[in-house]
Amino acid sequence: MSPTRDAERGHGDRAVPARGVSEGDARDRDVRDGEPPRHGVSGAVAGRAAEQRLSRPVAVGQAVGAEPPGERLPGRTGGRRSRQAGPGRRGGTAEPRPAESADLRLVPPALAAWGAAAVALNVPTGWSMGIAAFCLALGGVLLLARRPGAADRCRPAGPGRWLRAGPADEARGRFAWARAPVAAMLLCVAAATASAGLHGADVRRGPVPELARRFATVTAEVELTQDPWLSRPRVRGDRTVPVAVLARAEVRRVRESGGRSVRTRSPVLLVVDTDGPASDTHGPASDADGPGERDADGPGRRGGRSAWGGRSAWSGLLPSTRLRVTGRLAPARSGGGRTAAVLRVRGGRGPVVVAGPSGPQRLAGRLRAGLREATEGLPADTRALLPGLVVGDTSRITPELEEAFRETDLAHTLAVSGSNLTILLALLIGPFGLAQRTERRGLAPRLGLSLRATALLAGGLTVGFVVVCRPDPSVLRAAACGAVALLALATGRRRSLIPALATAVLLLVLYDPWLARSYGFLLSVLATGALLVLAPAWSEGLRRRRVPARLAEALAAAAAAQAVCAPVVAVLSARVSLVAVPCNLLTEPAVAPATVLGFAALAAAPVGMPVAKALAWCASWPARWIAGVARAGAGLPGAGVDWPASLPGALLLAAVTVAVVLAGRRVLRHPWWCGMLGMLLLLVVVRPTPLTRVITGWPPPGWRFAMCDVGQGDATVLAAGKGAGVVVDAGPDPALVDHCLQELGITRVPLLVLTHFHADHVAGLPGVLRHRTVAEIETTGFEEPAEQAEFVRREAAERHIPVSRAVAGEERRTGPLAWRVVWPPPGPAPEPDGPNDASVALLARTGGLRMLLLGDLEPPSQQALLRSPDVARLAAVDVLKVAHHGSAYQDPDLIRLVAPRVALISVGADNPYGHPAPATTAALRTGGAVVLRTDRDGALAVAGSGGAGGGGLTAYGSGSGS
Repeated sequence: MSPTRDAERGHGDRAVPARGVSEGDARDRDVRDGEPPRHGVSGAVAGRAAEQRLSRPVAVGQAVGAEPPGERLPGRTGGRRSRQAGPGRRGGTAEPRPAESADLRLVPPALAAWGAAAVALNVPTGWSMGIAAFCLALGGVLLLARRPGAADRCRPAGPGRWLRAGPADEARGRFAWARAPVAAMLLCVAAATASAGLHGADVRRGPVPELARRFATVTAEVELTQDPWLSRPRVRGDRTVPVAVLARAEVRRVRESGGRSVRTRSPVLLVVDTDGPASDTHGPASDADGPGERDADGPGRRGGRSAWGGRSAWSGLLPSTRLRVTGRLAPARSGGGRTAAVLRVRGGRGPVVVAGPSGPQRLAGRLRAGLREATEGLPADTRALLPGLVVGDTSRITPELEEAFRETDLAHTLAVSGSNLTILLALLIGPFGLAQRTERRGLAPRLGLSLRATALLAGGLTVGFVVVCRPDPSVLRAAACGAVALLALATGRRRSLIPALATAVLLLVLYDPWLARSYGFLLSVLATGALLVLAPAWSEGLRRRRVPARLAEALAAAAAAQAVCAPVVAVLSARVSLVAVPCNLLTEPAVAPATVLGFAALAAAPVGMPVAKALAWCASWPARWIAGVARAGAGLPGAGVDWPASLPGALLLAAVTVAVVLAGRRVLRHPWWCGMLGMLLLLVVVRPTPLTRVITGWPPPGWRFAMCDVGQGDATVLAAGKGAGVVVDAGPDPALVDHCLQELGITRVPLLVLTHFHADHVAGLPGVLRHRTVAEIETTGFEEPAEQAEFVRREAAERHIPVSRAVAGEERRTGPLAWRVVWPPPGPAPEPDGPNDASVALLARTGGLRMLLLGDLEPPSQQALLRSPDVARLAAVDVLKVAHHGSAYQDPDLIRLVAPRVALISVGADNPYGHPAPATTAALRTGGAVVLRTDRDGALAVAGSGGAGGGGLTAYGSGSGS
């Protein structure tokens, strides 16, 4: 403490100077501190006392000017510091600390660097370097410029005389505070622009982009930079695009056929076709696809035969492995990305390894393989989920489970995120707010570790986390965001976490400018910022309204993260989840034990597999709860609402969120309003069928037959009693058919008929099986395409559903519904020309209605049907499900014989096949039929009764459009 401050003693509101302090000394000190001189000793010292009173609070009974416990006086370096007992001292208690405002000084430079990097990636190198040089020079000028001080504002004009500065000097001093922040922003923009310009130039330069523009066939030596993953199975027409192995890599050496070998370093997307060539020349994945957004099956996953042929060999490769491949280069789909080209290779013979992976990558691979082995005996959901919770290994996540996590906004638990590391750090050091206090918790004080040793151990844990989860950019991003919490160990103050987050953003953007365009990076930063800025205030507000502390903290954290991240998620998924906050609240208590026990199993696997299996079994219980919450939340009819996937849509959602937050502050004061709004939200989410029918009119009361709007494919339902329906075909998309059946209130399926095995009729099978009891699956006997037939058998076997074959003449009944199979004929029968001609055709009867479902029968089979024994039953039906999406390939004699009153066509909007054909719709209308189609009328339904009079038959369209 300085002699001057030692000499000052407070008496009430007046401060008395110590002896030896002259009037000139006091005046000089005031001038040096930038204040106009005061005449007299009392004025000088009173000003200093007022400064002290403003700079820190004064406790009751404490003399003004005395140093409070645990705090340094202004003027000392080092800031505030709490006096406390050391880790081994007993009896010490932490002194209360006044509330600190957030330190936002580093936020503008970090945001400026972020924006500059995002823009500069596509700017030519010369321009980016010029902009960087200009910003650097301007920032240097601002830093080196003379700052106006107190001498400029109060200049001596002779003995005992002072002159105040003029208007120009005052204006110059008024904006002096902005020099350093503006200079910092300019310097950060310069650094980010230079880094982004160089990274962008790396993608555009070299021989690879030029060879890609010529679609050249090359032999290249590539080094993998990330884990391989499998592409998402896609339905294209009546076929499923073969699953390919994808990997990000760098081309280190390339040689065109007949040319010389050239050294280079160009990032490419490696596409390995192991099941034969796909129809997409440019690859099945866009440039933006990456491991953080993997939609594919991994090794051992149901969507693909990962153990077949060379697929498992390719998908099991580790980053840093060098390969020699021969394939064709093609330009990347999305320009301006971090991929210079797409390199497509045929991988049936397996990879040719030039050099193995590095030591850290081999270690990470062994640890992750040990965790997978430890989870082998667990149930399907937990076996798939646990590696994802621990190290982000989503190779076993099924499409259904992944969709459930997306619908409930729980997908962040499947990726490597800062929360994984934060959980481990919390286990070590306890709550971060107590990191420097005597009552700090966690394992470290129990083991007798000092603060310095604890910090070193936490740093080592962070490095190990990066090694195990692979040191690629996404993991580094997660580690940086998670390591923000380490600063609490060094400072014990929440206000230092926001500068730490800004520093992490700045360093990561400078290290990898492509993160500036990453949605994953944006979501990580937004979620972390919400937890630091919004969640504490919201939690305090809830506690003031008598919400229990633990519940208030959890609710505030989930709500803050959801409110901030929802606009970005809406852009990515075109959907807003209404169950995200409750699902996150329900899963939060289970995430920490599952993660900790999973990491324990990961560490124990190399030492003792039985111990690892036991730990994995313990971790499976919270993991099972998380999976169950995700599936239950996604199964609710109103789990989410569609939202425009665009920038205006994101801005609109942000505005709606702000309005809801502002209104919520008022509503929380009125418990009755809270209860009513909660009940309203519950009704919107649960959507009871009677209430939905009253409000929307869909489904219509007494419906007998419904055609789902599933795009270019077929999925129809025959009502078979309350909550029951016979489903005919499943469409191409599980989510669409599941949504349709939810709206119809179908929870029990006595029979699922798959007319044939084309993908637009069977690929949506998991959506029919989701949340429903299916008693039996009936299919055609012509099992082509073979991979789709195998897919159906596999899905049925996993759920123990019997599979039978339909033959003409079979009759069945369930509830008010009866039906007869009219095609295909029993064997021996001539070999059909293809799967379409082998379609199962049904003639159904219910409530007096006669309905004919023709599958995708084409003219040869339609003509054979006219010669079959059932031809007399087909005359003058009430409803016709038109064959093959209303294509031009129809037999006119069959249309004239059937003569339907209502003709329904399932077709996708803007399909490339021209369905339905104008000639087909014209022929139907000429015969007196009302023609409805799903691409224009939405989902379709028929209600009423049939008969010769024709009274009471009504057709409805939901009007949603596909």
